[in-house]
Formats: sequence, structure tokens, C-alpha cells
Amino acid sequence: MKNINIVVTLLFFQAGLLSLTAQNQTNYWQQHVDYTMEVAMDVENYQYSGTQKLVYTNNSPESLNRVFYHLYFNAFQPGSEMDVRLQNIADPDDRMTTSEKTSRIAALSESEMGYLHVTALTQDGSKVTFNEEGTVLVVDLAKPIPPGTKSTFEMTFNGQVPLQIRRSGRNNNEGVALSMSQWYPKLAEYDFEGWHADPYIAREFHGVWGDFDVKLTLDKTYMVGGTGYLQNPQDIGHGYEAPGSKVKKQKGKTLTWHFKAPMVHDFMWAADPEYLHDTLQVENGPMLHFLYKNNPEIIENWKNLQPKTAAAMQFFNKNIGAYPYDQYSVIQGGDGGMEYAMSTLITGERKFSSLVGVMAHEMAHSWFQHILATNEAKHEWMDEGFTSFISSLCMNEIMDQNKDNPFLNSYKGYFNLALSGKEQPQTTHADRYALNYAYGISAYSKGSVFLAQLGYLIGQDKLMETLRKYYADFKFKHPVPNDIKRTAEKVSGMELDWYLTDWTQTTNTIDYGIKEVVADGEETKITLERIGLMPMPQDILVVYHDDTQETFYAPLRMMRGEKDNPYAPIQRTVLPDWPWAFPTYEFRIGKPLSSIKAIVLDPSQLMADVNIDNNVWQLQK
Repeated sequence: MKNINIVVTLLFFQAGLLSLTAQNQTNYWQQHVDYTMEVAMDVENYQYSGTQKLVYTNNSPESLNRVFYHLYFNAFQPGSEMDVRLQNIADPDDRMTTSEKTSRIAALSESEMGYLHVTALTQDGSKVTFNEEGTVLVVDLAKPIPPGTKSTFEMTFNGQVPLQIRRSGRNNNEGVALSMSQWYPKLAEYDFEGWHADPYIAREFHGVWGDFDVKLTLDKTYMVGGTGYLQNPQDIGHGYEAPGSKVKKQKGKTLTWHFKAPMVHDFMWAADPEYLHDTLQVENGPMLHFLYKNNPEIIENWKNLQPKTAAAMQFFNKNIGAYPYDQYSVIQGGDGGMEYAMSTLITGERKFSSLVGVMAHEMAHSWFQHILATNEAKHEWMDEGFTSFISSLCMNEIMDQNKDNPFLNSYKGYFNLALSGKEQPQTTHADRYALNYAYGISAYSKGSVFLAQLGYLIGQDKLMETLRKYYADFKFKHPVPNDIKRTAEKVSGMELDWYLTDWTQTTNTIDYGIKEVVADGEETKITLERIGLMPMPQDILVVYHDDTQETFYAPLRMMRGEKDNPYAPIQRTVLPDWPWAFPTYEFRIGKPLSSIKAIVLDPSQLMADVNIDNNVWQLQK
């Protein structure tokens, strides 16, 4: 029955979909940090030193006796937790291993490895006790920080940039000199769940909102881009100066770049002496910056990327909400694609469609990670999955890809995992997945399907309204899974706790089927069955021999509501609710069996049914 030839005039999405123009704790709070840093980089040995002044505001209701900093570069040393995990996981990341599947970290020499060490630290002028534990600095305070007060930490630190292995580093495969992400001592997040001082084992991040004031001093031949607004463009040049103006000539071999970044939770920069620098102003949007190597083989693609980047920015602004900064930078560097505040690092030696795709995905993270800042160690699917969902729609529009089913690859990925026996619940900590494969599919594919399938439950218009309200209510906060669920409930008027629970906290699967279709006088009796444990309402399409169609809708009782007819103007009949505990469900059609050509469950294919073989019935001749 897989090859049934039914002409269904239903569109996967209504044509107009793509042109659609506080936390639940009652006493919500979040911490705040303000960084002032001055850093000097030696581009010959890739070592750097710096000072950091950090003003920490304790908005929590508790006094704090300790704080924690992340020292990410310490992961890139032989024998680190990242190295050991890489050597023991069954499917290590290809970017981090040799052709013989051995750890690249284990092979780093003393001059190639990374490190980040704090050499002095005071709290409000008093020395504190601190201890470096791998990628985390544990600090016992000189005095507690009471609720509602500020404390100032001043430190000196030094580091060495590792050979590029994962995300950050020096001299990546495309020849970019410095991809400086996760490079500074970064205060760990403290929230209503406590401290989040996770060791760096290769997954992603969580950070505290604040303002950054950063001065970077390095060889004057290097061009720099990344997070923040450049404060001294006339001293710097390199394409940052005002058009037609003269750049002040600077003495010496170095330049000091001064950046400020308001209300961000990370700071990235990249530098290379061969960068080209283009800019493009988005209409009613930010200034775009493009930094990429002066490589004749990629220049045309990077030039063509620029209007596509503007189009993506406008798409996300329209379908999620306004981008709140005045600048966004797309920079060649890193080891693939990774999002940062006001910017991204992407590898640039790609086919054009791939270059646009990685740009769109990483830019979408600006909304779902760098403005809606979920904890990626615990809820990575809310970032990666939601980003995959919206960037698929974006690519659908700006590149005319996958018009029929923009989420086809996400569903395929989820089905493969769900049927593999290797799936773990999405509530698994990102570091504790048994396989990189299981983590990746759970975060990206299953996370994307969470939203696509939510559209099946509440309707596509309500889904897009949910995303816009979610962004409006939780930007510059740290939303948790309950927040997206409650937002969807408020928009739709339905109860969705069962959906969040089953989809994210279990590995229950969806499997419904057409069990029996029999004549009952001049009527036809249809029996559906629930085989999987996960509940779902049911859309049923009936196609008659005269090529007319109608749909039937069996709401799920525990939803306590019904979606609008997604197939209008095709007639729909709303059936009595289906209580989940009943394994079968019967209803009748007021037409004889002989008039029916075929019956199809979920013609939209938005329900993630793991076995579609039993979703179609057709009259046997």
C-alpha cells in the first residue's frame, strides 16, 4: 500500500504560512555580569595575557559563598575530560579524530595544546581562594554576596590557543589564523536550579547575561571581527572606518581593537591577515559584516551569500521577532558552523547551497540561543531543534528548497533513531548520551519535529503565533521546556502537558493504524487502533471514487480542545474525543463501503508515526 496513487490536493503548508507577517516561576530572577577585559595576543606563539574586571550582580534570593568560572581551553590538553571522552565514546566526532579514529587532542604537543590559567583573583579588593579543576575554576569567596548586591572580581589570566580541533583554535583547515571562541574565563550561570558549572566535554554552553567591554591588542596586519560594536573604527580601518574618511595612522606593530557588546552572554572574535571585509545594510535591520579569506575559489560564493544573508535576516525578523542588535557578522573560521553573540563562525570552502544553509542555521541561533538563552547542556533540543525548524522554513523560502516538506530530513532522522534501539530521552544531559549519533538526532531532528508536530496538534497559524509570543515573552531570559509548552497552551487554549512529557521525557513512540474498514448496511464502519504508547489526535482523509474528499477529526480527550480545520475548504467532521486508554476507536461514515476509494491517516505527514504502512487503506478490487 506504500505506492498508493491518491491525488490529494492538500498542501503540506498553507501557501501563506511563510509570509506570516517570563518564566513560570512567579518570582523570576536572573543574574547579571559586566565584563571589562584587556587582552594582548602574540600571533607568533599564539599565547595571550589579559586582565578582567567583572561586576557580578546577585539577583537571586540566596547569599553566595562560591562562584565558578569556565576555563574552556583547558579541554584541549592530552588527558583532559574531553580527550578521555573522545577516546571512549563508540562514535567519536570525525573533526576531533585522525583518519585512524584516534584522538587529535591526545596527540597535541606542548606548543599545540590549549590552556587558560587564572594567575591572580580578588573580590572587592580582597584575595580569594581558587582552585583549577580541569575546565572549571572553583572560587571560595572572601565574603558572601548577599541577595540584591554587587561584587567586583578582578583577575589576571593567560592562555594559549590550541591547534583548531573543535569550534575554537588556531590555523583551521581553511587556514584561518584565530577562531577565538570560549577563550576567556567565563563566569558560570547560577539560576533557580543552582550552579551550572559543567565541565567542557565538547557539547555547548550556558551563560549569564551582561555587557562586555573588550580591548584586543594584536599584530596590525590582522583583521578582526566578531561580537560587539567597534568603538574606534577610525583608529583601526580594515573596512570599519566611515566611508570616504581617513584612517589615523598608528605607530608600532600592533593595533588595539575596542569592542562593546550590550546584553549578550558570550563574546567571540576571529582574526586573520588575509580576511576580506564586506558590509551590507539590511533594510530596516542591522548592518551585516562578512569576513572571509582572500581565496579566489570562494570569493564568488561569499559575494553571492550576502543578499541571501539579508533575506534570511528579514525572514527571521518577520516570523520570530525583531533582531535586537544593530550588527551581525558572518565570519569564516571554526570547524563547521557555530553561533555566537551577534555573529557566527562558519567554514567557507563549501558549495553555494551549503554555504547558505550553514549561514541560515547559525543565524537562526541568534534568536533561539543568543536571545532565547536556553541551557544547552540540559535542553539542547530547544535550541538546535527550534533552530533547525525555522531555518528549514527559511531555506524553503530563500533557496526554494523542499517546498513540499521542509522537515523531511528531520522526520527521517527521528524515525531512524526511534527504531534503532539507541534513543535516550531528550531530558538526558547533553554529556551523558551514549552516542554522538543519539545526541545529534535527539537535539536537531527530534527537536525540530517537536515544533513541526506541534503545528499538527494546534494548527500552523497557532504554531507561528506561539513562536512569536514565546520570543516576545522570553527574550533575554533563560526559558525552560515548560515555557514553550505554556506559551502554546495560552495561544491554542489546549492542554499540552502530555505532549511535552511523552515527547521529551520518554522514548514512547507514535503508532496508529487503520485496523478495519467494513460495510455496515449503507454506512461504513472504520476502526482505528493505537499501537504505540504516545497519544495523538487523528486526522482522517477519505477519498471517494468520484474523486471527492472529506476529512474526519478525532480529538484527543486529554487535549481538552480542537484545532481549526487545516484542510479547508475540504469538509471536515469533528468526531467524539478519543480517550487515550482505549486502544481502538470506531466511527461511521454515512456512505457505503463501495463508494470509498481510500482512507488515509494524517495526510499532512506531520504526525511522527513510526510505521506508516498501516496508515492507508484502499478498496481491494
